[in-house]
Amino acid sequence: MAMEQMAPVMFGALILVMLLGFPVAFSLAGLGLGFGYFAVSQGFFTEAFMGNLPIRLYGVLSNELLLSIPFFTFMGAILERCGLAEDLLEGTGQLFGSKPGGLAFAVILVGAILGAITGTVAASVIAMGVISLPVMMRYGYDMRFATGVIAASGTITQLIPPSLVLVVLADQLGRSVGDMYLGAIGPSLLQTAIFLLFTWAVVVFRPHWVPPLPPEARTLQGSALLKRVLWGMVPSVVLIFLVLGTLFMGLATPTEAGALGALGGMALAALHKRLSWALVWQAMDSTFRVTTMVIFILLGSSVFSLVFQGVDGHIWIEHLLTNLPGGPIGFLIAVNIFVFFLAFFLDFFEIAFIIVPLLAPVAQKLGIDLVWFGVLLCVNMQTSFMHPPFGFALFYLRGVADQIHKSGAIARPIQSRDIYLGAIPWVLLQLSLVAIVIFWPESVTAFLDKEEVVNVDDVKIEMQIEDTGADPLAPMVEESASGAEPVPSAADMADPSLIDPNTLRP
Repeated sequence: MAMEQMAPVMFGALILVMLLGFPVAFSLAGLGLGFGYFAVSQGFFTEAFMGNLPIRLYGVLSNELLLSIPFFTFMGAILERCGLAEDLLEGTGQLFGSKPGGLAFAVILVGAILGAITGTVAASVIAMGVISLPVMMRYGYDMRFATGVIAASGTITQLIPPSLVLVVLADQLGRSVGDMYLGAIGPSLLQTAIFLLFTWAVVVFRPHWVPPLPPEARTLQGSALLKRVLWGMVPSVVLIFLVLGTLFMGLATPTEAGALGALGGMALAALHKRLSWALVWQAMDSTFRVTTMVIFILLGSSVFSLVFQGVDGHIWIEHLLTNLPGGPIGFLIAVNIFVFFLAFFLDFFEIAFIIVPLLAPVAQKLGIDLVWFGVLLCVNMQTSFMHPPFGFALFYLRGVADQIHKSGAIARPIQSRDIYLGAIPWVLLQLSLVAIVIFWPESVTAFLDKEEVVNVDDVKIEMQIEDTGADPLAPMVEESASGAEPVPSAADMADPSLIDPNTLRP
C-alpha cells in the first residue's frame, strides 16, 4: 500500500467500524495504533514519531478548559431534579394557556430558558415531557405536534450557552469559549423565533391541533399567577447571570463560570427544598459517566489523529475540500451535508472530536472565521438529537411517554411512529437555520468584538523637532573642553576638509 492510500483507507475503516457499532473511543484508539504500527513497518514515518503520543495524551488531561464540562454537567443534573422546570412550565403554561397554542408557546420559551441554565438536552426534554405531555394529551393537542414541540424545544439547549457542544468546539477550534458563546446568541434567538413562528402558523391554519386550555385547567389567576411566574423566572435569571454574565464580563473563566453554575444549581435545589444527599449523589454519578465518556473519546481521537496526520491525512482532506466548486460557500454546504448525515449515526461529541479537527484547517485556509464555523456546526449538530430513528431527544421522549402511559396520565400509548413523524417538521426548521447562518454570517459575528484593522499604507509618521536656538553639538564641545577627546565644532562639521578623521569617535 502506498502512503497516498493510507489516509482514505484509515478514514473508510473508521466509518465502517463506527457503523458496525463498536465503542467509538476504543475503535479510534485501536485503529490509530494498528495503522500506526503498519505505517512504521512500511517506513511511512519512524518510531520516534509515535513518541509524540504521550505528549498529546498529557495535553488532553492537563487541559483546564475541559474542567468546565463536569461543572456544567453537574449543574444540569442538579437542575433536572430540583423542581425549577416544573415551576417555569406551570407558571408560563397558566399564563399563556387561555390562548390557542398557548401551552406550545410556553414549552418553547421554557425550553430556551432551561437551555440557558442547564446546558443539557436530557434535562430539558425529560422535564418538559413529564410535565407538559400529559396536559397536552388531556386537552386535545395533536399528538405529533405535541411530541415534536417538546423534543425540539429541549434540543435548543444544544445551541444556547452554556452548551457543552460549544465548549468542546471552542477547544477543538482553538477559540475562546466566551467568543463561541457570544457567537451563538444570534442563532439561539433565531431558532427560538423560528419555532415560535411555526407554532403561530399552526395556530392560524390548524387551530384544532392546539386548542386553548379550558377554564377548569387554569387554576391560577391574578397575584397567585404572577407569584408563580416570578418564582420560576427570577432564580433562573440570577443563575443565568452567574454563569453567562460573569463569563461575558470577563469576571470568570469558563471553568470558574461552570463552578458558579454548579454552586447556583445546588442553591436553587435548596431553595426548592429538594437538596439532599441522594440528589447530589445522582448528579455526581451522571457527571462521572458523561465526563469519562468525553475524556475517553478525546484520548482515542488523539491517537487516531496523530497517525492520520503522520500519513498526510490532513493534506488529503485539504486537497479534497479546497477543490470543491463554489469556494467557501460550496465548502460550507458540502461540510454541513456531510455532518448532517454523520449525525444519524454519531453523537455530537464524536463529530466534534473526530471530524472538526480535520475540517478546521481547511476552513481557516479558505478565510472562514472559525467562531462562525463552529457555531454553524453546532446549529447543524443539534439536528442529531432530532433525527429519526437515532435522535437522543426522541429516545428520551419515548421513555417519558411510556412512563406517563403506565402511570395512567394519558389514556392511549404514544407510538414511536408518531414521535418520529412529529419530529420531521422541526428538523426542517433547524436545517433552515443552518441555511440562514451560512448566507447571513452577521447572525453570528454581530455579537463578537470587532478587530480594528489598520491599513499600513495609510500610516504617516511625523516628527516635530523643537527649535530652541541652541547648538545641538554644544554638549560635545563642552566635553572636549573639559579634557575629554576633542570633538569637532559645528563650524568644523560644516567644512569637511577641516575634519581630522582620527578625532571622530564612533
